[in-house]
Parts: sequence; C-alpha cells; structure tokens
Amino acid sequence: MVARDQAMPHGQHELDVSIIVVSYNTRAMTLTCLDSVAAETVAVRHEVIVVDNASTDGSADAIAGHPSAPVLIRSAANLGFARGNNLAARRARGRYILLLNPDTVVRDRAIDRLAAFARARPEALIWGGRTRFADGRLNPASCWGRMTPWNLFCRAAGLTGMFPDSALYNGEAYGGWARDSVREVDIVSGCFLLIPAALWRRLDGFDPAFYMYGEEADLCLRARRLGARPAVTPEATIIHHGGASEATRVGKMTRLLAAKTLLVRRHWHPLIAPLGAALIAAWPLSRWLALATAARTGRRPGAGEVAAAWREIWSARKQWRSGYGAGEPASAAQLSTSR
Repeated sequence: MVARDQAMPHGQHELDVSIIVVSYNTRAMTLTCLDSVAAETVAVRHEVIVVDNASTDGSADAIAGHPSAPVLIRSAANLGFARGNNLAARRARGRYILLLNPDTVVRDRAIDRLAAFARARPEALIWGGRTRFADGRLNPASCWGRMTPWNLFCRAAGLTGMFPDSALYNGEAYGGWARDSVREVDIVSGCFLLIPAALWRRLDGFDPAFYMYGEEADLCLRARRLGARPAVTPEATIIHHGGASEATRVGKMTRLLAAKTLLVRRHWHPLIAPLGAALIAAWPLSRWLALATAARTGRRPGAGEVAAAWREIWSARKQWRSGYGAGEPASAAQLSTSR
C-alpha cells in the first residue's frame, strides 16, 4: 500500500505549481497532455510529476523521453487514481498542487489563468476551471454539487434524465449552467483541480478507500469543513476527453455506484445515510426497468442494448451496494486512472 502524504520539508518554495498526472495505458493522450502543458504554461514556475500505473502500452518509456523532462514514477502495479496522486504528491515541491488528467489538453494558458484565479480568490482554497470535449462542446464534469436526498430521488425517478438542463431536477450536475461564470461549487473535479500543498497535506491527500471515483468529492467535502469554498472560473478552460482508460460502461458504473455509496455513508448523517444508499441502488434498477419497457414497446431505438447494460449493473449490486471497503469492486489491474 502506498504511504499517505508526508509533510513537506521546511524552507522556501522554489516552485509555484507541481502538476501531477497519473497515467494508465493512455500513451498518446498523455504525451499530448505533456506537450500542451509545456507549450501553454509560461507564467508560473512549475514541475510535472507523472505516475505511470504499470501501463502495458509503452507509456512509461515514452514519458521518460518527453522533451519537457517530467519527473517519472514507474509503479510496478496499478495503484488507481487516488493512490497514484498521493504517491506523486509526496514528491511535490510547489506551493500549489495541480491534479491534471492524462486525457486533457491545456489551452490558452489555462494553468497560468487558474493560478491567477487562485491568487485573486484565495479564500476558495480549491480551484477549478471549465472543461470542453475535443469538438468544442461543453463537458460539464469539471464540477459537481453534493448529493442530497432530493437530487438522488430525481435521478432514481428519471427526472434528471428528462430535465437535464433543470437546476431543480439536476442539481448535482448544476443543470442549466454553462460553466460560463465564476461560481462557488461543492466539488471540483480531479481532472483539473488546484489546491495549496499545505491544505493537501493537512487533509492527508486523497482517502485511498476510494479506489476510483469519489475521491475528489470526499476531498472537497472534508476541505469545506476546514473553511474551503471551492470555486471555478471559465477563464481557465481545457479539453477533457473523459474516460480514456475506462474499459466498459458496466465497470465504470460499478465503481461509480460504490463511490457514491461510500460518500453517503461518510458524509451524511447516520440517520439518513441508509436512505441515500437506497436511492443510489434504485437508480440502476429504475433505468433497467424503464429502458426494458421502452425496448418492448419500440419507442426508443437501441433501448434493449442499454437496458441489458443496466441489468448487468444491477446484477452486480453485491459489488457496490455497501460501497468501497466491503470489498473492492474491481481488481487493481482493472482500475482506470482517467475519468
């Protein structure tokens, strides 16, 4: 097991930002990410630390030869996203730590702009930007609202899917907001997250109980208890492809449901946490039944295939209904590290 973050040695910070990238079988994308960091980050003194999670596609050797000369940590096993970032953060020398997914492309000096935003809004303590897909469409997954009984009910009841642009029915995803304004948010995505190194170490980094997904939500919610008010700015915009090393929808949802269940058990009052877990469990069941009905009536082309996937997710509920900790829902070799 990887040790949790240790205290930074005393002395002056020589660097503004330590940029951490955790890579797993995303060789081409990781190299493109590193190219963009080198080309677009000019105003802040920085280092790049890459953890390669035992990739089998030649990623480590290619990263080692990259012209920007990143610090490379070759892991003999796939540590997952949380442990990989914790490992890299132990080597970080910057005043700030920036978590950056390997399937991202930095545009228009986004890291410089995010650092400037942090200096202008120091009370936030955690900062994020805006993400777009490669075709220019908004990728709304740069930030999230916290889970509540209401928004879990809306998702389980299908209201979130019917009204995705509604702030009322899609509160967890901030429905209807184009991420085009500065705003305080509950959770900044770990694909592009800036945090003071001192706060990261005070929080002891990511909780490794979150094997995949949920780790940044847990981090941000713990930080809020210490006074942080995470915020995002549209001035710092990157491309985030999303899910580049995720093998299947079923595997992704199994891990996501486990993470959400653990978040509810960790951050909700014990009296209502069982309700949250039940609503999370109702989501795949309701999707399976609704899509199976649509497939039988022929109202939605392709509904049968999607229904089969949700049925498989529901059938795997022993792997996620108790959250992480009751048993890892996927072997370490199956864990992806970009979301």
